[in-house]
Amino acid sequence: MAGVARGRRVTSGDVAQEAGVSRATVSYVLNDTPHQKIAEATRRRVWDAATRLGYAPSAAARALRTGRSDIVLGLLPDWPIQHVLGRLIQQLTSAFAEHELTFLVHSAAQPARPLREIWRALTPAAVLALNEFPESEADAMRTAGIEVVMTMHGAAARELGSPLVSEEPIGAVQARHLVDAHHRLGYAYPDIGRLDVLAQPRLAGVRQVCAERGLPEPDVRTVPLELDGATGAVKAWLAADPPVTGICAFNDDVAMAVLMAAQFLGLRVPHDLAVIGVDDIPSSALLRPSLTTVVRDTDAVARGLARRVVDALDRKEAPAHPVEDELRVQVRDSA
Repeated sequence: MAGVARGRRVTSGDVAQEAGVSRATVSYVLNDTPHQKIAEATRRRVWDAATRLGYAPSAAARALRTGRSDIVLGLLPDWPIQHVLGRLIQQLTSAFAEHELTFLVHSAAQPARPLREIWRALTPAAVLALNEFPESEADAMRTAGIEVVMTMHGAAARELGSPLVSEEPIGAVQARHLVDAHHRLGYAYPDIGRLDVLAQPRLAGVRQVCAERGLPEPDVRTVPLELDGATGAVKAWLAADPPVTGICAFNDDVAMAVLMAAQFLGLRVPHDLAVIGVDDIPSSALLRPSLTTVVRDTDAVARGLARRVVDALDRKEAPAHPVEDELRVQVRDSA
């Protein structure tokens, strides 16, 4: 590492000195510039020198060369970051990396720095928000040169024709699994208002199937993640006319609360009350009775979202339909 001071950033000039070539040659090799006649031995010497010196290309220089940064800023609403959301973030990170993009996440959970400070500091190539945020903020991003601003859920996404990721099919799959054996369904709604953007379309999917089959509207009850509140919801379903015998729960956590309440009341699951959740979290298979649940292909969702962002950056026309992912029912004891 002759001529390279310890502790400072290694530059392309350092690589050129180490390899005994010009800076232009280093630039051509490291950037894989087309139409340059450079001997294979010279290419190997440049790459070997870069590896020995620990050279990393400047993000700022790369942004100047390509016209954009390699950062996609992911905006998380103030949602509980549980198993499925954590898995999706990991898969989005991998999916964007396949396109040589870096996925960085900012959560709106308080206390958090103002969103505008974040995107101004990062100057990302694109912004992907899980939920809607103020349109004034999106306009400011576009004015600052962030060309791609996408929202997965919420009113802003629906105004574009359809959300990037649709939740209605999840509720429909739950209901179709139950309607052959149950003529009155209930919906176990989460007690966290911030999740309405997910819960409302899932409930709409259940309602659609009930209407198609000529069944009554689903009986919707808010189910908190504690025994007393969940027990009250189950008692109300049993007292309905006609009684509710099949429950579509917002997710596996809410479904578990329903199962606990049913067991507390001495009900037989699924004979007296069938329950189906969403997400197939690891503990769902460990319950007794084990939980039947809808499984979403989050890896397909992540790859589809990354593809939409990359296509938008390349100014390709986006499909009108949401990102497609396969849904399946993991049948266990509860339904």
